[in-house]
Amino acid sequence: MSKYAGLGEFLRAQPTSEVRVSFADIERITHTKLPRSARNYRAWWSNNPTNSVMTKVWLDAGFETEQVDMAAEKLVFKRVRKPATADSGGPAAPRHPLFARLKGLLRVNPGTDLTKPADPSWGDR
Repeated sequence: MSKYAGLGEFLRAQPTSEVRVSFADIERITHTKLPRSARNYRAWWSNNPTNSVMTKVWLDAGFETEQVDMAAEKLVFKRVRKPATADSGGPAAPRHPLFARLKGLLRVNPGTDLTKPADPSWGDR
């Protein structure tokens, strides 16, 4: 569990589409200090999922950052989608447009053992 998990829980619980917070609010919610780079570099608050562990937390909660005011140490989290559910283990991977369109095209005959090697001599090698 991430040390920033509390932020994800906080955001998921919000009934509004925008949540205005200060950096100090985030530190109270997560019970940890933000890294120095969060106060020094606006890019730390980007919505790039590879940016930081905390970025993944707010993205998984269904939010993106906006209106980051570095001088005032405030920002807005804006809801962009429904959050990932706890039992799903995270956001669903995007599905290919052909997903489910191929359903029923492959048939396995009853009694076929898909774990059995196709070449009977395979086990002898």
